[in-house]
Amino acid sequence: MTSIMGILNVTPDSFSDGGRFVDRDAAVKHALGMVARGADIVDVGGESTRPGAARVAISEERRRVLPVVRDLVAQGVTVSVDTMNASTAAAAIEAGAAIVNDVSGGLADPEMDDLIVGSDARFVVMHWRGHSDGMNELARYHDVVAEVAAELELRAAQLIVKGVDPGRLILDPGLGFAKNADHNWAVLGRLDRLVSLGLPVLIGASRKRFLADLVPGGATAVERDLASSTVAALAVNAGAWGVRVHDVSLTRGAVDVADAWLRGRNGTGPTR
Repeated sequence: MTSIMGILNVTPDSFSDGGRFVDRDAAVKHALGMVARGADIVDVGGESTRPGAARVAISEERRRVLPVVRDLVAQGVTVSVDTMNASTAAAAIEAGAAIVNDVSGGLADPEMDDLIVGSDARFVVMHWRGHSDGMNELARYHDVVAEVAAELELRAAQLIVKGVDPGRLILDPGLGFAKNADHNWAVLGRLDRLVSLGLPVLIGASRKRFLADLVPGGATAVERDLASSTVAALAVNAGAWGVRVHDVSLTRGAVDVADAWLRGRNGTGPTR
């Protein structure tokens, strides 16, 4: 079964829902609602990584994230922390987070690798070429699929050599990060190339700008949810381990259909 990671931005400036869940109680309520609607994991982030976003002080990121992580873990939720900072990740792991989702794949903070080596947390290694304020200038490729796959494979190998159990690694091609729309579609269209690396693959296409041109009225993030759920279903069909999304209900239905389709193709039959 495909894992659904529900997005919880406890930030004032995220592109999709900035400001809606900066209040601790509102954030926890929304997260529990996502779980009730079918999220397997809640990904809590305290720093926006939208294009052009400014960095946030680590102390502020921790202030936003840690109380929510503690509350959700106490209620039995599987929590991922979305951070590039090793100290925030360490505190979140201590509070019970099971996954560190680092959009830099550990490259932004030199202490992240040692933290992951010394912990039991799973680690999402995203393809990354630089921070949000300058990443658009880095969207230059000769063969985007081959280069993204090679850079992710190298980064995973570096972590494994340092002592990280491969079973704790998850790959993410980083849609929209140092990639334009054509790059994103090329990566999605050849997702089998990433799956062939042998590690779980997480896809985060939800509400991203490259979907807007395909959606009538798609200028607003919420209007991209149907397209987002379609991408999620196609990603499942291509072998993705999980999808990171905003609208859990819509995605749960799409992913369940895709999973059932795969069971039918593989002859394994229904699970219910």
